[in-house]
Amino acid sequence: MPDTGAQQRLSTRLAFLAAGLAMSVWAPLVPLAKLRLGMGEAQLGLLLLCLGAGSLLAMPSTSFMTARFGVRPVVLCSGLIVCLVLPGLAFAPTPVLLGCVLFAFGAAIGALDVAMNIQAVVVEKNSGGSLMSGFHGLFSLGGALGAGSMALLLWLGLNATASTAVMAALVAAVLAGASSGLLREPEARERDARIFVVPHGAVILIGGLCFLCFLAEGAILDWSALLLTEGRAVAAGAGAEAGAGKGGLGYAAFAIAMTLGRLTGDKVVGKLGGQKVLLLGGLCAAGGFFCTVLSSSVPGMLAGFVLIGLGASNIVPILFTAAGSQKAMPVSLAIGAITTIGYAGILAGPAAIGFVAHATSLPMAFAGLGCAMLLIAASARLGASSAPR
Repeated sequence: MPDTGAQQRLSTRLAFLAAGLAMSVWAPLVPLAKLRLGMGEAQLGLLLLCLGAGSLLAMPSTSFMTARFGVRPVVLCSGLIVCLVLPGLAFAPTPVLLGCVLFAFGAAIGALDVAMNIQAVVVEKNSGGSLMSGFHGLFSLGGALGAGSMALLLWLGLNATASTAVMAALVAAVLAGASSGLLREPEARERDARIFVVPHGAVILIGGLCFLCFLAEGAILDWSALLLTEGRAVAAGAGAEAGAGKGGLGYAAFAIAMTLGRLTGDKVVGKLGGQKVLLLGGLCAAGGFFCTVLSSSVPGMLAGFVLIGLGASNIVPILFTAAGSQKAMPVSLAIGAITTIGYAGILAGPAAIGFVAHATSLPMAFAGLGCAMLLIAASARLGASSAPR
């Protein structure tokens, strides 16, 4: 007899890997789409909102669908849509059509994100151990592999449409491998869930903390290079082109540290417990933000980004574990609400940091993010559901 628990854990990891692979395909296509369609920055920015709008609209209804039909059909259907629309990102001939494709892509990715996290919560709970960080680590790993694979395919001379078709086939193969261990039946108490429930109780607090963490991640993605290059250490010792090239080191340092932190996070949470990891992670991330603001050297600032990545790496996984333990809402609805609130943080991050930076300065905006990480550390009791083994 096959080990059902082992199959479910493997399928969950593969689902996260597939989502990371799919999500990363779009990033290398952005400059190509801008050039192909002759768009300016403002028009491109509006198109990017289509992706986020699709995700935000799909996430709440995904909770209802998984509660009624189970995780497996939602993951496979949303994954199929992702694979079908991926090539369209490369050849959509007009901005309007590209916006429609991005909306569909965002909706499918959002549905896949919610469904796989519901699977992760249930599988972790059934296992009795800490698994969530590893699951999220596979998403980060998938992102790195997907971006690298796309870059390699384009470098080898394959056109954008063919490259995305290859990546779509790869995502489909990974999801096919995940199929057997995905949850086929919803939990009995979830089946009567309503299509929409206003978040309440602990779900609001958990969602708010996820919002802050995703806000910080989005800010680093969009603003870390500018913090490094504009009037800081990199600009002082290099020409404009060299400084711009080094600006990407901040996000690279953050992403590598976060991936490593998540891939080793299950052991850390299993040994220390979620409460301590949430406390130490919040303090570490806060220290990293303050380090980037106060340091005047490139190594010092990069060390700050590493601290942010390590500190933040296990915050969201622990919060999702807490969502699976709360009693205020059915788990599927809670995960949908928390994912939606958290994803809003990624969308709001660039604009929020921009407004604060305009009113004060970019270093002050990053210092504010450090204070937000201290709020997460102060809420460490939420991690008590991830007790050391």
